[in-house]
Amino acid sequence: MNLGVIQGRLSEPVNGHIQEFPIAWRKEFEFLDEYGLTHIEWLITKGSAKTNPAFDTNVSLVELPISSLCADTLVDSRIVDKDYLTTHLTPICESAVRNEIDMITIPLLEDSSVEDSEIRYKFKKLIVEFAKKFPNLKFSFECELPIEGLYDILELSDNFYVTYDTGNITSYGLQHEKYIDAFYQKINNVHLKDRTYDARTVYPTTGDTNFKLIFKKLASLGYNGPYTMQTARGAPGFEMWTVLDHKEILQGLYNAK
Repeated sequence: MNLGVIQGRLSEPVNGHIQEFPIAWRKEFEFLDEYGLTHIEWLITKGSAKTNPAFDTNVSLVELPISSLCADTLVDSRIVDKDYLTTHLTPICESAVRNEIDMITIPLLEDSSVEDSEIRYKFKKLIVEFAKKFPNLKFSFECELPIEGLYDILELSDNFYVTYDTGNITSYGLQHEKYIDAFYQKINNVHLKDRTYDARTVYPTTGDTNFKLIFKKLASLGYNGPYTMQTARGAPGFEMWTVLDHKEILQGLYNAK
């Protein structure tokens, strides 16, 4: 199992945020081998947009096991504004190329949702230009869209992929098997979290996400890409123990598929 973790989960929350770029980011990479994890999905947030080491040309990330740059900073209603998207996504793409990272995860949810067809049309016109400008990058979309709506984006470029977030699909009321069947050839990233049907993020196996079904289905279709834990946080100060506990639970379910 190619199991890693979203950046920041191995560190105490920054300013009380559930998901934020960690202060001691280097230490998280030092823990990977010790904890039997394969990668970190690098986080670019609004809070770190000006200081994130990914943008520092004097800092090389080439040797680090980074599965993707997660463009969390794009969770904004201005994602369909050309100037905003260009200003924020272009340096992320340039950093990915410079640091030999081939995937960018783009969240299309909450404030950056493109569920509305008019908003989605505007976004499509903008994002396809990035695929042309950066032909060696894979743009992986984490969406709150029905199957047809996501197809509407993916069909525009061979460089467009799917980040399948297990918890989000549960809380959106979508059927996991149908979703995987529809996109298994395009799923290149899996975010592991458990959610309830009323959208509460909870500890793995305490919500409504059927991980055994998901792991079995993905395995049957040949998925061997990254699984990235984006699970619920535990008590402050116990981050490493929480991640290790979630790792044991999820690996056990994966092995029992």
